[in-house]
Amino acid sequence: MKNRSVWAGVALLALAMGAQAAVQGACDRFVGKLPNVTRALCEDARLSEGGAQSLRGTPIYLRDVGADTGKLRVLVIGGIHGDELSSTAVALHWIRLAANERVDMPQPVHWRFLPLVNPDGMLARPPRRTNASGVDLNRNFPTPNWERDAAVYWQKRTGKDPRRWPGPKPLSEPETRFVHQQMQSFKPHLIVSIHAPYGVLDFDGPSVPPSRLGRLYLDQVGIFPGSLGNYGGVHKGVPVVTIELPNSIRTPLDAETRQMWMDLLRWTAAKITVDGPTAR
Repeated sequence: MKNRSVWAGVALLALAMGAQAAVQGACDRFVGKLPNVTRALCEDARLSEGGAQSLRGTPIYLRDVGADTGKLRVLVIGGIHGDELSSTAVALHWIRLAANERVDMPQPVHWRFLPLVNPDGMLARPPRRTNASGVDLNRNFPTPNWERDAAVYWQKRTGKDPRRWPGPKPLSEPETRFVHQQMQSFKPHLIVSIHAPYGVLDFDGPSVPPSRLGRLYLDQVGIFPGSLGNYGGVHKGVPVVTIELPNSIRTPLDAETRQMWMDLLRWTAAKITVDGPTAR
């Protein structure tokens, strides 16, 4: 019995050391590259490795908040485009708010944050929109008729813009496969995707969209073949709130970041329920 207790203690210590190493590894990569992100903020986010890696082998990190009590599941995604640095920074600030400024909700929320889906794009010099294989991850999700529509849209509507190449097939990239797997296993009732720099609020899927978050007002810009909004909101029927911050390399002021968060909480409390559809 004593030996069993000793081994249990060793296992717990090893687990704690592994978690701390993950936090340090994430912050070594993020701090100094992301705007308005201090080491203290990053370490306080307590990111863990999500079990997947980018094309170049960088872990994709996540953080769960409220997992013990939350039945309403919300997936928050940042950094699908690697040059939208503010999106990852805001996600880290929101982790702090979710963890440290608890707000009573009619349905307790399990938040899952993926603050940087495209680490290879962010870590490139200079940062770039696409991943390491040159794919726009937000055009790589398996929307209906992707094989027919994605290439045509890229060729005709974007003039073969290399920043918007959808890839050779849907889910061709490890980063989009990870998000897709998260949607299938976590089964969110709501997806929030943070982007920049258009300064608007977009929405896809069922429910009444938020009219504003902070200073961002609703301006639905349409859907694209392979986009997360199209796949999650239109095809899977899970509400997708897309936040377009005003600037890709500067975050809003901290007070504005907090106001967007509080507005998101109010809207979620009023419009999203555990009885609604989930990703599957």
